[in-house]
Amino acid sequence: MENQNLMLYKLMILYMLDRIDEYSLTNSQITKFIVDKGYTTHFNVLESISELIDKNFISVSTIRNTKRYKITNQGEEALGYFENKISNNIKQEIMDYIKQEKITLKNESEIFADFIYNEHNEYTVKCTIMERREIILEVRMNVPTKEMARNICDKWRSKSTDVYQLLIKEFMDE
Repeated sequence: MENQNLMLYKLMILYMLDRIDEYSLTNSQITKFIVDKGYTTHFNVLESISELIDKNFISVSTIRNTKRYKITNQGEEALGYFENKISNNIKQEIMDYIKQEKITLKNESEIFADFIYNEHNEYTVKCTIMERREIILEVRMNVPTKEMARNICDKWRSKSTDVYQLLIKEFMDE
């Protein structure tokens, strides 16, 4: 019975990632839906994600200690075979969650920043805005301290629209 349940959780995760195709989902976004709806525990969600990664059904990338997941071609194929194992009720709940949280999910996955320590003994900060898998703005800058890099990353999400609009305005002014 436990294996059947884990299979359902994996299929739910694949279904979520497949339906939100334009961008990735974080651990907390996936877990929030499955745990808040009472399907299972946080531990079982993490186990399911780990097994999906091991089977190459989802890919993972890490940005500032946040893991982001996308469905792979193999994951899409597996979902195609077993999607009928997910009840229509669960599918509808997933679609309602995506619709309800779309702006939050989109903002969290399309506006991000990260930094690395570089060979010049500084920190390179990379701030990105994406739309439908395309980078529409990427800014890289070097700063002398880790604290500065962290502050820029922390403020990027709230300031990114203003920065983008300022750049457009500056380049369009004669």
